[in-house]
Amino acid sequence: MFAGVAAFVFVWLLLWSDYRADLARAEDEPPFFADFEMTDHRGMVQTEEDFKGRWMLVFFGFTNCPDVCPTTLSEVAAVMEGLGDEAAKVQPVFITIDPERDTPMALAEYVPLFDAGIIGLTGTPEQIAATSETFPIFFERIEEATAPGGYTMGHTSHLFLFDTQAGFADSWPYGTPAEEILVDLRERI
Repeated sequence: MFAGVAAFVFVWLLLWSDYRADLARAEDEPPFFADFEMTDHRGMVQTEEDFKGRWMLVFFGFTNCPDVCPTTLSEVAAVMEGLGDEAAKVQPVFITIDPERDTPMALAEYVPLFDAGIIGLTGTPEQIAATSETFPIFFERIEEATAPGGYTMGHTSHLFLFDTQAGFADSWPYGTPAEEILVDLRERI
């Protein structure tokens, strides 16, 4: 009887330690990874692998956005400027949710306005849909007669941070001051 109890305890301890090890590994892993293959504003195909070794600040939006997108990209520009020499460790990425209007040429005119080394990415509607499925974002086309092209886009307005291996690290909601993002980012890099 004692041998049976001892064997049970031994097996239970082995299983418990395996469970704890699996749990610890799961807690260390990010909830999701950046995953995309799109065309940048220079006409080159880019994936998350192209930015390996650098932190990524990723924002989803569109060039005809009247307020949220330019405000957020201005905040990103302020963060990049505030990083000084450490800016080389961070790549800001703007992924369009409006591929119909946001061609590489449109992005090439738009992203340099923020003078922060932002890479603009676009693709086919299928590529945008596939990319959006790997991020916790929402977007939709909203018909609006007074908007350019007769529509606007509703979308998630978070700024996402990914680590040097493209693993999710943090996000900030729209309106988070650049100073707050900068402090958080400096602590990480």
